Amino acid sequence: MSTTRQTRTLHGARMSYVEACPDAVRDEDPEVVVLVHGIAGSAETWTPVLQEFERTGCDRLLLAPELLGHGESAGVGGDYSLGAYANGLRDLLAVLGHRRVTVVGHSLGGGVAMQFAYQFPEMCSRLVLVSSGGLGRGVSPLLRLASLPGAEWVLPALASSGLLWLGARGLQLAAALPALTEHSVSLRETARHAASLTERAHLDAFVDTVRAVIGPGGQRVSGTDRLYLTEGLPTMVVWGARDPVIPVGHARRAETLIPHARLELFEKAGHFPHCDEPDRFAALLTEFCDATAPADLDVTSIGPRVAARGA
Repeated sequence: MSTTRQTRTLHGARMSYVEACPDAVRDEDPEVVVLVHGIAGSAETWTPVLQEFERTGCDRLLLAPELLGHGESAGVGGDYSLGAYANGLRDLLAVLGHRRVTVVGHSLGGGVAMQFAYQFPEMCSRLVLVSSGGLGRGVSPLLRLASLPGAEWVLPALASSGLLWLGARGLQLAAALPALTEHSVSLRETARHAASLTERAHLDAFVDTVRAVIGPGGQRVSGTDRLYLTEGLPTMVVWGARDPVIPVGHARRAETLIPHARLELFEKAGHFPHCDEPDRFAALLTEFCDATAPADLDVTSIGPRVAARGA
């Protein structure tokens, strides 16, 4: 199996993605799993998982797209809402010719995955939410600060002065300390995310995205009132029990709101359970896909349920 980076141009803007398990494309209509990163992240956050599939093998095509303003995708400005990100995923899949996919979303990517399933139910086979946003108000104080007025001036000043780079470097050094071994994965991932903000396009996308979903009081966008629409959509919730960014209580609440949801807690993991235990995560994802039939939903099937809720 090989992992390759690809690009496509969507509406004049470059969108980058990583492709793994291309041998699965031998089928005319391969089963596809899309892995969506979080805010200030990139496809690199899925590298440990893709490496695990390289080691164990995989019979599904894996795609890890980089949202606009992130990774090697273009930073185009404008709309960084969940709806716009979901549209971008739909457009990429349309260009690649994939009609239905299992969507896996981490953090912000979880919110994007839920939005994708809501906007394009006919394209969503399964849903996997990993330490996902959009399931409650709680969120890290640092992300709340980034939503405050003036962040668009303060953060660039920190970047140009080198303080952001020094902060990222400090996190990298902390990850190497023996006393912090159990936090090393989270520290390294956080360092990589912070380092990405030294590029102005990434920083602008970060501020605009934060403001689209977070306010001083916490997360402003919630999908909990629509989770009943996941009836018939196989859904798994994965969370790190020690998550300092989004409380694990959101996972337990989601389990009660999502019909027939499966909850998997990684007891020693933080905000990046897929990086803390990539072998377990890859095995869970494979087992979940093997054990569930793809959903067969569309707007017509969802309409009566929406109407019934409003009655």
